[in-house]
Amino acid sequence: MTLTKPVVAILGRPNVGKSTLFNRIAGGLVAIVENRPGITRDRLYRDAEWLNRKFSLIDTGGIEFRDLSTPLSAQMRRQAELAVEEADVILFLVDAQAALTPDDYTIAHLLRRSAKPVILVANKVENFDKAEAELFELLELGLGEAVPVSAVHGLNTGDLLDAVVAQLPPDPGEDAEPDVIHIAVIGRPNVGKSSLVNSLLGEERVIVSNIPGTTRDAIDTPFRREGKNYVLIDTAGMRRKAKIAELTEHYSVVRSLRAVDRSDVVLMLMDATEGVTEQDKKIAGYAHESGKGIILIINKWDLIEKDDKTMNKFEKDVREELGFLQYAPTLFISAKTGQRVNKILELVDFVAEQNSTRVATAVLNEQIREWIHLNPPPTDKGRRLKILYATQAGVKPPTFVFFVNAPELMHFSYRRYLENRLRQTFGFEGSPLRLVTRQREPEED
Repeated sequence: MTLTKPVVAILGRPNVGKSTLFNRIAGGLVAIVENRPGITRDRLYRDAEWLNRKFSLIDTGGIEFRDLSTPLSAQMRRQAELAVEEADVILFLVDAQAALTPDDYTIAHLLRRSAKPVILVANKVENFDKAEAELFELLELGLGEAVPVSAVHGLNTGDLLDAVVAQLPPDPGEDAEPDVIHIAVIGRPNVGKSSLVNSLLGEERVIVSNIPGTTRDAIDTPFRREGKNYVLIDTAGMRRKAKIAELTEHYSVVRSLRAVDRSDVVLMLMDATEGVTEQDKKIAGYAHESGKGIILIINKWDLIEKDDKTMNKFEKDVREELGFLQYAPTLFISAKTGQRVNKILELVDFVAEQNSTRVATAVLNEQIREWIHLNPPPTDKGRRLKILYATQAGVKPPTFVFFVNAPELMHFSYRRYLENRLRQTFGFEGSPLRLVTRQREPEED
């Protein structure tokens, strides 16, 4: 199991620069864990790293409090509470150029009661030499001294991130349950996720515990089958951002993404009667970027009128729409009737093993020499890419580091050639691969 990353949430009223700070941290001053081109991904949630600590950053949207007797204001308060509930560390952003507002005081009161680590951040600071005096008023919020930043210019954000890392919960280190496979069931609402979970568990399930939540929570159900231990994570359905009318559902997306983080293998569930949608692409893209083993599950197959070519045609369409998941196996099922559901755990075991596969360095380099002989690396303006050697740096996902004379000569097409060869030779079915290039000059003769 990959242990879930800590969550850092940015809170504040509208127009204080939350999205600017979010983009600054996620896109500029920290190393993005994975952001491969060609994959659409909602920017409300990004994985980042600072001082070797990985965390997930959330842009929560503006919080406003009006007359608390109105349903809308009561809902806004609940939304703020949900944001606090999900976070491990909270960045409370205020506008250094504006006077404190009643909303600022209300949010501060909520945060003081939360017992969560809170870092007060004063954005839009122009003169850091005078910042201490200018920010004296913010002490009234009862959250200690503010960290001054200019998100738009990236000033002092390094000090802010130092403070964030200092407040993160301790790194849990290696997984304490190496023999348990965690399976996240993800997908849009109404594609049959809960039905699939119930069908997988069946009547003979042995449940160690059943950790409950609301209908918007991710619910963990440990069980044992044929001597093997699993945990099923049934997540709330994800909808397009435009359809998220309540911020409570907004946070169900966050919970679902965290469920992916906690999983070893993801069952990406889609509705056979609707085909692949844009939201399916986004959800699957997140699992792919997270390096999880992935199985594409086409549910409600019993509702499709079929002939001997229907399945092949549907799978071809899936491959065209989800081009970045060519490696993921596909299974056509009916959670309602139980059709082929019994094949899922066998495939989960296989994909989990593939995602943990290691290749010995000597064997890997022997194969690479053969691949280079069959298809020499490209040249650019008379310079040829030279692959000096390679090694596997990690698993979950399998990650390979290629030491080359000039990384810029590693053309996308040759990278794809190497990935295809890795798969043809060593498998890795259902697992994304990470290929990294590092510069190293060849040794002198």
